[in-house]
Amino acid sequence: MSPKSAQGDASIESVDVKLEVIVIPVSDIDRAKAFYLRLGWRLDQTPPGIVQLTPHGSDCSVQFGPGLTSATPGSAMAYLIVSDIEAAHDALVAAGVEVVDVFHVSPDGPVDGPDPQRRSYFSRATLRDPDGNTWLLQEITTRLPGRIEGGSTSFSSTSDLASALRRAAAAHGEHEKRTGEHDDNWPDWYAAYLVSEQSGAKPPE
Repeated sequence: MSPKSAQGDASIESVDVKLEVIVIPVSDIDRAKAFYLRLGWRLDQTPPGIVQLTPHGSDCSVQFGPGLTSATPGSAMAYLIVSDIEAAHDALVAAGVEVVDVFHVSPDGPVDGPDPQRRSYFSRATLRDPDGNTWLLQEITTRLPGRIEGGSTSFSSTSDLASALRRAAAAHGEHEKRTGEHDDNWPDWYAAYLVSEQSGAKPPE
């Protein structure tokens, strides 16, 4: 019989499990390393022979190196989440990265340009590393309900928080137009709005 954990008889649903690393298959380690550094990803300290890089603002990293995976180089596909698809696209192009123009999903298939309403999950762009591993950039500002617990909302970078504050400011401006008066309680309104965006809850009115 295994010993009890420090938390007692916790159910599996209450055990925190965080995705740490994704292994991607590459054929040339130095070439792949140069590519991901051009994306602005942080080079982490690792054991010899293993390369690990972490995207700005991400808690999850990628690794590649000899013997880490038997998958065919170029066969991987993963999502990268951004809060402003056009800004991310322009930054990648400026860094010399080849990236497909921004498009959005419609009932009739992909359409050029971002989603006209800038709805979360609709605006996208794609890029591929030198081996052909595919990364799908997806603009998400408001999560679907239940995707993130309200008490666990957080911001992983100053740029992510700044973008969220700009959206909150715009929404609060509309709120004051509806009420016809200045809202002295705007800090609480902002806080409620930021949490609702991440958790998918109903935003304040």
